[in-house]
Amino acid sequence: MLDLFITMLERLGIIVTIAFILTRFKFFRDMFYQDQMNRQQHYTAIIFFGFFGIIGTYTGLSLSTESLQFNRLPSNLATDESIANLRVIGVVLGGLLGGYKVGIGAGLIAGLHRITLGGFTAISCGLATIIAGALSGLFYRKNKHVKMRSAFLIGALAEAIQMLIILLISRPLEKAWTLVEIIGVPMILANGMGSALFLLIIKSVINEEEKAGAVQAQKTLRIAGLTLVHLRNGLNAHSATAVCHIIHNEIKTSAVAITNLTEILAHVGLGYDHHRPERPIQTQITMDAIRRREIVVVNQHSVHCRVEGCPLGAAVIAPLKQRGKTIGTLKFYFRSEKEITNVVMELITGLSSMMSNQLEIFEADKAYQLAKESEIMALQAQISPHFLFNTLNTIVSLVRIDPTKARKLLISLSHFLRQNLTATTHSKIILEQELKHVKAYLSIEEARFVNKLVVLYDIDEEALLQNIPPLTLQPLVENSIKHGFKDKENNCTLNITIKKKKDSTYIKMADNGKGMSKERTEQTCKAPIDSENGSGLALYNVNRRLTLMFGDEAALKIKSEPDLGTEIAFSIPYKEEEKSIETTH
Repeated sequence: MLDLFITMLERLGIIVTIAFILTRFKFFRDMFYQDQMNRQQHYTAIIFFGFFGIIGTYTGLSLSTESLQFNRLPSNLATDESIANLRVIGVVLGGLLGGYKVGIGAGLIAGLHRITLGGFTAISCGLATIIAGALSGLFYRKNKHVKMRSAFLIGALAEAIQMLIILLISRPLEKAWTLVEIIGVPMILANGMGSALFLLIIKSVINEEEKAGAVQAQKTLRIAGLTLVHLRNGLNAHSATAVCHIIHNEIKTSAVAITNLTEILAHVGLGYDHHRPERPIQTQITMDAIRRREIVVVNQHSVHCRVEGCPLGAAVIAPLKQRGKTIGTLKFYFRSEKEITNVVMELITGLSSMMSNQLEIFEADKAYQLAKESEIMALQAQISPHFLFNTLNTIVSLVRIDPTKARKLLISLSHFLRQNLTATTHSKIILEQELKHVKAYLSIEEARFVNKLVVLYDIDEEALLQNIPPLTLQPLVENSIKHGFKDKENNCTLNITIKKKKDSTYIKMADNGKGMSKERTEQTCKAPIDSENGSGLALYNVNRRLTLMFGDEAALKIKSEPDLGTEIAFSIPYKEEEKSIETTH
């Protein structure tokens, strides 16, 4: 009995080898990870584990109950012979990993094959194999977290049931009893241990792949963090050089290069030559290949080496894309194709996708900045040429009768125009600057409309350090003068309030003009309005810029009634850093 057990343990080496080979098959890894297999995967698993059970049969030893001698090739069994084998391992693992369908299917294949070999235990062993598949299927878990102890117990239990079925079905009973007495314990232990070892190898290999994937993800994220600051400036020679240095140091390649559609932007590592640009024909070959596939692996016969006799033997070329179109390539050079492992390929794929996403983000940021600039330009465009001409005419008329006032008006106009130009180069200014801009505008309007316009200020000096987008207050003031006071000849009053509150800076513009209807008030700021009285574009742009910078709580709040005037107010919330600065002071 001990000799048989040792021999069967030796045969487990074959099972271990097969288990290792199993992990190389993609369908097997998919089956291990997926919660639900499709029909084709079920059929594939059934055939695979069924043939694995057949291999377990052929790795066994045939035993004659007459002579009690073992034969190493179990085939064409005599009526007094049976087989000590490892068939149950494949069937049990099929049920544990694939469910009862795979277990029963594999059991049928391995069991029917066992019946064809003959011997007085053919029927009982074939039936027991099918039962083993059904039994293991009962312990199937979708999360695949089967423990080694469970695999051992199920494999041993399945073999113990086979011994019991042999005693119940096989005849003569004396031979069946002799057989079970000799092979029972060794087979129960060997099949239990084999099931546990099989599962251990599968989990070990897959865990190693998961660890490699985790390391790869960590490295990709680290590279992403290091390259982000450079790719924010787009793809150019400077940013490409910095990125190549980072990738070359992290991945330890022979060389790394980045190209656009026509030339090399940067090349770091072996084979670098300042004086020899990449040949157009080579670039075209690369781009054509990239358009056909996501990643191209080329060997030493097709890789373009920039120095004669350079040791670069193989390369992986990945695309860099924006909006689905290839704008360049990322090239990784290696000494030989042996260095291009599956892990390296996955890492390169991730880097290509990551860099493409970073470039997309750069384009989105650029578009956002352009949109902001266009909004400011739209606000500046609100300055009517008639306003400038009328202001200049007013200054001309004052030159003779009141030179001092004309001089002050010129200074106000100069400040007003300068502030409009400054708005295109600054995303934020302090309220004090914005208020000066408004005062310059209002001083011009007060000079033009003598005894018509009165401006009242209620200002907290401490609130004037608050940051605000440029050209925020002036459009609100201009809205009151152009539309609120349009048909009013005198007694035009504009109140400007800036107050410092506990958690915000409160700003309000209130006029006693002609006001707006409730419907018009609700539409204002939500979208430009197609109207003879004005589009509301200035208020819409101001509102949008405030909410983008400070959030929805900074949105314009408008109160207006016909013939009772209009009030436009908003609050800018304090940020945490601003609060801490105030506390320090």
